Amino acid sequence: MELPEVEVMRRDLERDVVGKKIKDVEVKGSKNAMRVIRRHKTRKDFAAGLAGHKVMKTERRGKYVLLSLDGGEVWVVHFGMSGRFTRANGRIALAPHTHVIVTFQQGGDLRFVDPRSFGEMFVASTDELGKVKELQHIAIDPLDQVFTWPTFQYLLAQRATKMKQLMMDQKFISGLGNIYSDEVLFAAGIRYDRMSDSLSSQEVRRLYRAIQEILQDAIKARGTTLEDEAYLDLFGKPGEYQNELKVYGREGLPCRRCRTPIRTVKVQQRTSYFCPQCQS
Repeated sequence: MELPEVEVMRRDLERDVVGKKIKDVEVKGSKNAMRVIRRHKTRKDFAAGLAGHKVMKTERRGKYVLLSLDGGEVWVVHFGMSGRFTRANGRIALAPHTHVIVTFQQGGDLRFVDPRSFGEMFVASTDELGKVKELQHIAIDPLDQVFTWPTFQYLLAQRATKMKQLMMDQKFISGLGNIYSDEVLFAAGIRYDRMSDSLSSQEVRRLYRAIQEILQDAIKARGTTLEDEAYLDLFGKPGEYQNELKVYGREGLPCRRCRTPIRTVKVQQRTSYFCPQCQS
């Protein structure tokens, strides 16, 4: 999941789960389920942090969703590459790779499904939260009000890194992954291998605008669901932004802008898509 999908999930949780009291928590018996709650010593320890508490609010930090509980603790969730929540009830069969089931007193449950088991969740006090290094080192959020054009220009000027690597660096800017970094660079007309300190003021402005517009559009379209359907929303429905993708997943197909075939290259073991004509 990248920022748009995490934000869609957060908004769905805000509407559907906030105000509900947790009745019971089940962590399945597999090793992968234990990997998901790996910061807790036992299933019982994790379950005790949630059971009996009401979900008060949700927030997003980068690709993390934080659900505040009425006891002052925070339920922290990272979806990894293939994790997701799905709302269901006891009459609906468990999907494969369901690792955690949270049942609500008001009825229904919330299930954490993660085929690759790279996602994780844990319960922490607000004091403990300040010591979680992954949360401490989250970079500026591109949807935050403090993400201004001058700030972005300043941050870029501090680096001398190839653009694709920089856009995916969660310590530089939060939430962009392989899909949206390719789309943003295409929209800004910048190649994946351009050095960040070589951009003109006009290119920085285009890039800044592209980041905000593409992320907002992807959230409105409820995220990107590829053929593997790794991402579905809280209610099991796919997003629609895949229909708007300009370069990602379109190797060999004509560029929607200039008709030149889209090409690929490996960047940090990930396939990156670009138009050799439109991006320089």
